[in-house]
Amino acid sequence: MTSHTGRLYAVAAALVAFFVAWATIAAHPWSSVKAARDPRVAALVLREQRLRADARLVQRVVVRRFSDYRRRFAAYKAALARQQAQLAAARSAAAAPAPASYSGGGGAVRVVNLPPLVITRTS
Repeated sequence: MTSHTGRLYAVAAALVAFFVAWATIAAHPWSSVKAARDPRVAALVLREQRLRADARLVQRVVVRRFSDYRRRFAAYKAALARQQAQLAAARSAAAAPAPASYSGGGGAVRVVNLPPLVITRTS
């Protein structure tokens, strides 16, 4: 075979035959007959069904718990917002200047700036 075209066709046919054989072997056409008779495979199928049912149950529990968590977290955030509003109102009421008719305590507030406290020991 001295023809380059003939060699190219032979290589192409060999590659196609290789991949067809590979796909046939990878499909395991013989395993479905044996798997139906094997009790181990039947036990695995039953176990898989039980595990899938358990997974659905667990998923329902998780969804219910997460919805409960979201509801409680929303209530917590609302209570925190109310508390922050009350604190802001109390701070604004405390910071408001006293009315002119106020006749309380000892007068105006004094602000004192003290020097920093520094202690040095040489011994």
